Amino acid sequence: MPETPEALVFYATQSTFSDPGDLARHYAGLPQEPAQLARISRDLLIHRVEGDLFGHTHPTDRLHNDAESRYVDDILRILVERNDAPLSVRRAPGDRFVGTCRDFTLLHCSLLRQAGIPARLRSGFADYFASTGFHGDHVVTEYWDEERGWLLADAQLADPVITANWPVDFDPMDVPRDRFLVAGEAWRAIREHGADEKTFGLHPPEEGPFHGERFVAGNIRLDLAALNKVETLLWDVWGEDEGEPGEPLPESSRAFYDRVAPVVCGEVSFEAVRQLFAQDDILRTPRTVTCYAPFNGPSQVTLR
Repeated sequence: MPETPEALVFYATQSTFSDPGDLARHYAGLPQEPAQLARISRDLLIHRVEGDLFGHTHPTDRLHNDAESRYVDDILRILVERNDAPLSVRRAPGDRFVGTCRDFTLLHCSLLRQAGIPARLRSGFADYFASTGFHGDHVVTEYWDEERGWLLADAQLADPVITANWPVDFDPMDVPRDRFLVAGEAWRAIREHGADEKTFGLHPPEEGPFHGERFVAGNIRLDLAALNKVETLLWDVWGEDEGEPGEPLPESSRAFYDRVAPVVCGEVSFEAVRQLFAQDDILRTPRTVTCYAPFNGPSQVTLR
């Protein structure tokens, strides 16, 4: 499906979250090819749960605080303070930013946009990090290829040594859309095709309550926001009905997301996602959100 010129211009420019600001000088001389930029993102960051893969123990303060950085300029500032080598230089684990999938993706999108390549974050569920049949909460890049249109890329998989630890049998720069379901597709899989809601979440049910329809609905809000270049932390929350994690959604909420999910599925209409986000008070990200930081606890945060 051809993309509109307006959409390509929109996604080829930085957002408040992806803008490197005065640290853009560190992007000078970097390659312009999406796969190379994914590898740079991979080599600058380490996931919170990857310490064992690198034989590394994260310092507690970094484990708790790095991934609370919402903006790329803050991520870059931390990286440069730890090692001021060019960004193309692979960092030792102790010099890396300790983040999550969202941070790999946000930096990748920032690098792509700086190179003039349309890119956006997509929030959804991957089947290649967990036990068979479970779809884990994840964020990947969607970038524009002039010949093939929008492709999914997982910068976290850009190092084949790391990727070998998971059942990945595809090109990380072309993630099959049945291996990563954007949030709206996950919702429709549950509601329309009989998929088990317990197989979608942050972790399987035996490990906690963060799974099921309520969790997927939250990811729909995150994905719609990201399609509007509002790329918050994964634990920034707004617009929810009252209820605890794991509790069933009210029927009115289920009907609401039945209407929203198709807008963020398949060949996304740029006009539709912009209009929905602008007009719906539940879906639109407010200036102040509630941040349920995994280590630091809940707080009210005013966004830039």
